[in-house]
Amino acid sequence: MALRGQSLAELEVLCNHLYEGTDLAQRMQAEKVLLELINSPECLSQCQLLLEQGTTSYAQLLAATCLSKLVSRASPLPVEQRIDIRNYILNYVASQPKLAPFVMQALVQVIAKITKLGWFEVLKDQLIFRDITADVKKFLQGTVDHYIIGVMILSELTQEMNLVDYSRPSAKHRKIATSFRDTSLKDILMLACSLLKELLAKPLTIQDRQQESLAMHLLKLVLNCLNFDFIGNSADESADDLCTVQIPTNWRTIFLEPGTLDLFFDLYHSLPPMLSQLALSCLVQFASTRRSLFSNPERAKYLGNLIKGVKQILENPQGLSDPGTYHEFCRFLARLKTNYQLGELVMVKDYPEVIRLIANFTITSLQHWEFAPNSVHYLLTLWQRMVASVPFVKTAEPHLLDTYAPEITKAYITSRLDCVPVVIRDGLEDPLDDTATVFQQLEQLCTVSRCEYEKTCTLLVQLFDQNAQNYQKLLHSSSRNPLEITVQEGRLAWLVYFVGTFVGGRLTYTSTDEHDAMDGELSCRVFQLISLMDAQLPQSSNEKVELAILWFLDQFRKTYVGDQLQHTSKVLQESQVGIGFSGAWIYLVLMKNFNICCKILFLLRQHVAVKLYMQDKNVTSRTWLVLSGTTGMVYARMSEVLGITDDNHVLETFMTKIVTNLKYRGRCESVILRTLQFLNDLSVGYSLLKKLVKIEAVKFMLQNHTSKHFPFLGISDNYSLSDLRCRTMFYTALTRLLMVDLGEDEDEFENFMLPLTVSFESVTQIFNSSFEQEEAKRMLIGLARDLRGIAFALNTKTSYTMLFDWIYPAYISVLQRAIELWYQEPACTTPILKLMAEFMQNRSQRLNFDVSSPNGILLFREASKMICTYGNQILSLGTLSKDQVYPLKLKGISICYSALKSALCGNYVSFGVFKLYGDNHFDNVLQAFVKMLLSVSHSDLLQYRKLSQSYYPLLECVTQDHMSFITSLEPRVLIYILTSISEGLTAIDTIVSSSCCASLDYIVTYLFKHIAKEGKKTLRCREISQDGQRLFNFMQQNPEVLQQMMSILMNTIIFEDCRNQWSVSRPLLGLILLNEKYFSELRATLINSQPDSKREVLDQCFRNLMEGVEQNLLVKNRDRFTQNMSVFRRDMAEALRSEGASDPGSLDMMS
Repeated sequence: MALRGQSLAELEVLCNHLYEGTDLAQRMQAEKVLLELINSPECLSQCQLLLEQGTTSYAQLLAATCLSKLVSRASPLPVEQRIDIRNYILNYVASQPKLAPFVMQALVQVIAKITKLGWFEVLKDQLIFRDITADVKKFLQGTVDHYIIGVMILSELTQEMNLVDYSRPSAKHRKIATSFRDTSLKDILMLACSLLKELLAKPLTIQDRQQESLAMHLLKLVLNCLNFDFIGNSADESADDLCTVQIPTNWRTIFLEPGTLDLFFDLYHSLPPMLSQLALSCLVQFASTRRSLFSNPERAKYLGNLIKGVKQILENPQGLSDPGTYHEFCRFLARLKTNYQLGELVMVKDYPEVIRLIANFTITSLQHWEFAPNSVHYLLTLWQRMVASVPFVKTAEPHLLDTYAPEITKAYITSRLDCVPVVIRDGLEDPLDDTATVFQQLEQLCTVSRCEYEKTCTLLVQLFDQNAQNYQKLLHSSSRNPLEITVQEGRLAWLVYFVGTFVGGRLTYTSTDEHDAMDGELSCRVFQLISLMDAQLPQSSNEKVELAILWFLDQFRKTYVGDQLQHTSKVLQESQVGIGFSGAWIYLVLMKNFNICCKILFLLRQHVAVKLYMQDKNVTSRTWLVLSGTTGMVYARMSEVLGITDDNHVLETFMTKIVTNLKYRGRCESVILRTLQFLNDLSVGYSLLKKLVKIEAVKFMLQNHTSKHFPFLGISDNYSLSDLRCRTMFYTALTRLLMVDLGEDEDEFENFMLPLTVSFESVTQIFNSSFEQEEAKRMLIGLARDLRGIAFALNTKTSYTMLFDWIYPAYISVLQRAIELWYQEPACTTPILKLMAEFMQNRSQRLNFDVSSPNGILLFREASKMICTYGNQILSLGTLSKDQVYPLKLKGISICYSALKSALCGNYVSFGVFKLYGDNHFDNVLQAFVKMLLSVSHSDLLQYRKLSQSYYPLLECVTQDHMSFITSLEPRVLIYILTSISEGLTAIDTIVSSSCCASLDYIVTYLFKHIAKEGKKTLRCREISQDGQRLFNFMQQNPEVLQQMMSILMNTIIFEDCRNQWSVSRPLLGLILLNEKYFSELRATLINSQPDSKREVLDQCFRNLMEGVEQNLLVKNRDRFTQNMSVFRRDMAEALRSEGASDPGSLDMMS
């Protein structure tokens, strides 16, 4: 269907297909034709036709969308034409006030875009697009519908001014936003507030629906004003807790006027729920106003007004029954503590009453756990920050948190326990399934719980004992009720989470000996529950309880095991030790009663190192217990109840639990994953590893890591391929444990690798026989993941050499065969390619083989074969759909690039050897790199982060050490590579942009050196210069390539927020020296675009840039240029920011 000559009826049919159609082919065809409309010279006339004669709202929406895209183009329409479009839309909406809301919104957005993009446009000595406020005031003099349109225009304009368009220079956006803030935003806010006062005091004589609509748009306008990015920090909206509104100083009068806050509290009480929610959103921003806006007395008065409003809302809480309003009120409460100190809050007149009301509100909210669960976060944030501030309160006024914080903790605990039977019996969504939210709330609760910790622990002990006893009774009951058992297990899961949380809270709050003893009481109960749960295996198991137990174990590890404990509690070998105190020795021998010992230790701990000898044979083991710090009180209680006297015994319990989970819960993926994460965390740190390898459970794992003992290592058809992913983590931890005592013992390494040897032999036999593909595939995926974990943990040359000798050459050929056979199956190729990439990593110089060893070259040859095989095969797939291109092709290519980059930068292969001896593996892998690259579009290179972060660093390595290969490429390939560098220079990802700068620098330096040599050419260097001459000829035929990149870099330095200034400076000097004429043109263009008063300053900036810079690329000269550029960037920014400077957008040299 051709675009030209489209009738109105045909356009409306296309609109219906686009916005309402269900036929995918029709929608795609309509989208194609309508995209042509946007690029058509007839676009404006067609849009006018649709607006004036269209019979459907979708036709008008299409016209508005086309106009929005038209005015947002990088190359803008002429000023006169944009003025005509703006005036036409203003007249159109004024004459059509009853348009559909979405059409009106789209048209108003076009006005806002035109105004923003033309903010600095001058016509006949006037800033022609800044008279929008005058146009809006005309609407405010009309009917109520016109009134609403005027407010919508201001609201949309404020939002548009605050919106960052990353396709345009950020400096231009900030200059426009700052100008709008300084010239218009305050007046808009004051206008909105005055209109709200009129609306509240003298309701307009209109229908209630119109009144509500007007109030809604006015509140949205105020909210947009308060949400404005005043200082250009681009705050992340997700970081809601830390937000402070940086109100300009000249707005002080608005905020100091008590009537401002009263207005919005009155609006909250007067308006229906949907609108009162917006009023509270505005109050959230008012409560977040920066502290420095006020003096101390002013801040106290302002806070008093806020607290007074909170009190009024809580005394009449009916409006909070709406979930949206309730949510905003919770945010409002959280912001009070975010922005004000506890010492300021307690000084407020009604603080005791307000804190009581807030506590009751919080308790009620927690008890109604099913109502607005996402809002609980803000309430817990409030209490967490208040309790954390208690040690810093200097005032004599009581904060009362010791009264209310335990009640909050109690309400949270009991409400979660009470929800379990409701969730199970009614089939509701279980809060425990949302682990991210649970962990977030528990992290907040742990601080609150430490306030009056004794009360919390007493409650938790009581609840734990009660539920554990009920659970045991149900288990031993003759008529077991599965439903009741599930309920009790759900409650126990919550209780274990609470214990883990409170134990972990020791690290975030001041702790005492008594608190540690309470942690011991709580921990004893969980360790006893672990024994009870494991005793039921393999018949029954509860996933939620197991996950909670693992959470507890991890919290206990962080708090009382490992490095934290070394300074406070140790168990030494039995020896007679005394206590030194004031020059005298005190010998302490205690009989039987461990508790008496602990009490004595409380008294002595501050003065002496106490060493206790247990002489009674009935006491557990004869042990010297050193309690020179606080954590020993945990082990005191656990020793009495469980016989756990120190962290060595705890580690034994940990490892027994890990082995039990891996052995009996192999089909529960979440438990296996969390267990392996816990094992992995334990295996990090040499001090813990030395203790772990002495434990029997660890020795068992090192000797029996097979599917017979650990079913999750199995490869039966019942297991999905995703189940195999956790194997890498398992073998990483196991190998770390193996490495502790491995040394150079090759026999021990061979024994450890025996299960993998058996598996590889089985795969080899399968390949050589009838070949059952699925079985071989599963085995190879598992082996690749296992080996990757092992390779990751081997960080010494000796241990890595053992692995290399084990896998080469027998088993690596099996991996090569698998890539050749199953290249089209990412589930198989990805683990193998990742394994090869890990092998190529020269981490800790582990690949620096002996000088007599060819292993480095042999390893590279195998990697080259694999990359070439995969690259050639993957290109045979042809064109892939958008949803298939990354998983089937680009992901594998990115891994290949990562492996090749590791090889080229690993410094363990002398690549000149390959050419010297006629070995083509190096040339082949570089050609494969180019072939794969040419099959990828430039947009995909930057769109897929993993691909860009592997390609650009690889290109940097190639240009650094292998420029002869780059110069040998065909012109089309060189154009492709240089274009990818050019596009990557402006990438947001600094890894990408810095690698592009480095690659460009190597290319430019190579070319510059060639030209310098040509100037003094001798007979000796004629042959050497052939590679450089090819590059020189190419650049002469395509001079715009380097010129464009110079423009991009200069544009970045002058106009953008340059985050890698040093990287940008390195290639820029070479580009300037190679293109001095073009640099002079850029310089002249920039200077001449500015007013006469600025030209001398800018000219001096450019002279300073090249001052003292010589015509060479020596390091000293580069450093001088980098220093000059830093000063140049600062001076240019200052000159362009000052009054009278032209719009930086017009200086964009890329255009």
